[in-house]
Amino acid sequence: MLIHRVFKTYIKQFLSLKNLVVFSIFLAFTQMFSSCLQFRMSDKKVAKYFQNKQYKPEFHTYQVGKRTMHYVSIGADTLPTVLLIHGSPGAWDAFIDYLGDSSMVEKMRLIAVDRPGFGKSNFGKAERDLAKQAALIKPILETNKSGKSMILVGHSYGGPVIARLAMDYPDLVRGLIFLAPSIAPELEKTKWFQYPAEWLLINWLLPRGLLVSNREIRHLKEDLEKIIPYWGNINKPVIYIHGEKDSLVPIANADFAHKMLVNAKVEMIRIPNTDHFIPWTHEKLVKDAIFKAVKEF
Repeated sequence: MLIHRVFKTYIKQFLSLKNLVVFSIFLAFTQMFSSCLQFRMSDKKVAKYFQNKQYKPEFHTYQVGKRTMHYVSIGADTLPTVLLIHGSPGAWDAFIDYLGDSSMVEKMRLIAVDRPGFGKSNFGKAERDLAKQAALIKPILETNKSGKSMILVGHSYGGPVIARLAMDYPDLVRGLIFLAPSIAPELEKTKWFQYPAEWLLINWLLPRGLLVSNREIRHLKEDLEKIIPYWGNINKPVIYIHGEKDSLVPIANADFAHKMLVNAKVEMIRIPNTDHFIPWTHEKLVKDAIFKAVKEF
């Protein structure tokens, strides 16, 4: 997990670059370490992680048209089910410490998905449209055998994905947990360096994980504007958690959520002096929120 957290730091630096010289240095660095910048754990490391765990995960793939989707599940399929959706870039193993927690697995079935273009879900092939991402993930919601619809957890870019799932497939969703989500269109600002990332030479140099991330983030504002009329359709309970010092996704997204979720019961948690990576820096808080959702939603 250390290599993942190191590169999360580099992503943060990447998102705040101010001049072409630094950008060029970053490109050289990513080219040197492109094999590490897939933002996913190797199968060998995953196997080692679960080697001495009481519960073992199951790995699944399915097809939707020409797309291959991959997800990991753990826990009895008759238990209340929680779907964890990572940000951009990322992979299912962003939540590996949750799947590895026996106290959670004994109470719920946990599922973590590789979003389209990441992990083993057609790695490198971006899907820019939120509605299409939701449609690709929908078959996972349909695997639920618990008798209750699923609880969805979304971090960062995973936030608008779970919102779209709740809008499009409300009967399959029991409640939502937003973790520092990018949901307010007016707060999505395209950075200058996101344009040259699509130039042929730089496109070739960038690791595919960052390229997929750039492509979907560049189009996020447009998609968020499209779903503005549908926020009122969300009437399931919500827990919203955001760091007040988030340097990647502004805390003002919490104000947007408060304004738009008019038909949902919302518990708002603002964490002082906290940046963007709350699934890891505030793991206990997030786990407590999941336990609460499973018990009360």
